[in-house]
Amino acid sequence: MTIRTNGILMHITCLPGRYGIGDLGPAAYGFADFLSATGQQIWQVLPLNPVDPQSGSPYSSPSAFAGNPLLISPHFLVRAGLLSEDETLPRQPFSDNRVDYPAVAEHKHTLFQLAFERLEQQRKTLAGFDHFCTRQTAWLEDYATYMALTTHFDQVSWQQWPQPLRDRHPDALAGIQDKLAIQIRFHQFVQFLFFRQWQALKKYCNARNIRLYGDLPIYMPFDSADVWSCPQQYKLDENKSPTKVSGVPPDYFSDTGQLWGHPVYDWQYLQKNDYAWWLKRFAHNFDMFDVVRIDHFRGLVAYWEVAASAKTAVDGEWVEVPGEDFFTRLTMRFGRLPVIAEDLGMITPDVHECMRRFQLPGMRVLQFAFGDDFPHSSFLPHHHIRDCIVYTGTHDNNTIRGWFEQELTDQAKARLQRYLGSHISRENIHRQMIRLAMMSVADTVIIPLQDILGLGPDARLNQPAGAQDNWQWRLPKGRLTKQHAKWLTTATATYGRSRVSTIRHL
Repeated sequence: MTIRTNGILMHITCLPGRYGIGDLGPAAYGFADFLSATGQQIWQVLPLNPVDPQSGSPYSSPSAFAGNPLLISPHFLVRAGLLSEDETLPRQPFSDNRVDYPAVAEHKHTLFQLAFERLEQQRKTLAGFDHFCTRQTAWLEDYATYMALTTHFDQVSWQQWPQPLRDRHPDALAGIQDKLAIQIRFHQFVQFLFFRQWQALKKYCNARNIRLYGDLPIYMPFDSADVWSCPQQYKLDENKSPTKVSGVPPDYFSDTGQLWGHPVYDWQYLQKNDYAWWLKRFAHNFDMFDVVRIDHFRGLVAYWEVAASAKTAVDGEWVEVPGEDFFTRLTMRFGRLPVIAEDLGMITPDVHECMRRFQLPGMRVLQFAFGDDFPHSSFLPHHHIRDCIVYTGTHDNNTIRGWFEQELTDQAKARLQRYLGSHISRENIHRQMIRLAMMSVADTVIIPLQDILGLGPDARLNQPAGAQDNWQWRLPKGRLTKQHAKWLTTATATYGRSRVSTIRHL
């Protein structure tokens, strides 16, 4: 019998809470309870890696392995006796609606520093800390050293560090690690707190039959521990400067493409080294999540490469990746991969063939279904297949209500009206589209929480190549009501997607 599932896309930062940003504290457990009570089986989040406190983007991180310290819950630090309740209170109340990343980063860093110094003065070590450092040594030492050096050199790029440290000469590296031992240990301590809290939440969710879907950004920023610690696996020149950078050609989101600017991988080097870094990265993510969505999946088959001096992504070229060899190696190591391929944008037959061969489901986004290719669009429900994941929209899309009000043309509205066969309005469009998703033959449906609530464009999380206030939206406490839970429970059961069939009671 086919298992039809339903879930919600809700990033941790969007949760309510008193510390200026959603975190791994009580609100996360409350949201897990909401999922369980409404018959949901999936909680999808965005990348959990550290973020730049200026942009807050989870797709630009100094580490492919580390956890985001801003997601650590002070509530649990109080319960562990590391801080007092009064010490965790901010000097000024934070907004309940938006994340002020610099202010949150400053406040939480102060708390972590206080807890760490208290333990150091008492010559105490948290239970499990040494084991964690040993188990995660493959990435943790480089990351903690990189972060300590970044602070030591006043946040300048690692390319500008003294050459022996830039180039990781063993003697220079050993000397600075000895000099900055306390600072390095602090960053290891913070990572221990994050992963302890994350694994506790994952255990709680899994015990309630909720699977956690994570997200893996394909590229790393130049200023990251990963590029500094292994520059050979990127296309850099002799001065460690990128020669080629990442992006995508003109698409739905931008007429000039998107110039991401990350250094691109040297796949010849990676292949010669048996994809060691990627194997470690997938193993790490499979330990953190039950299923992993690969953002910009097509870049693991062929990627858009742009000269580092380019001002836009228009003048680039597609470069092939040894994708078949790469995914064969991954399946040899992990078996069938618990992976979702983000196959949106310019997708060529070789990408679809890779997905087919390695049994990787793709995505169907209903917001893309009513364009000029109607009624032949693969995003329309009558073209869906079982082995795909259906979304009303993603974190990069407007909310359904915002899409209806701001982006949908009159012609597209007419197509949507014909397809649904019922009246549509700004008040009911979110529920109409959710029902359309749930009706699909697809095994899996995931709905952004903003669409469950019927929120407008102010609740949009990200606008690619657009606004400067991305990643800031938060769910105010009490906004998710019993009425929302009742409607979602009914809809989930009606379309055979509930974890426990309750249709006879509705």
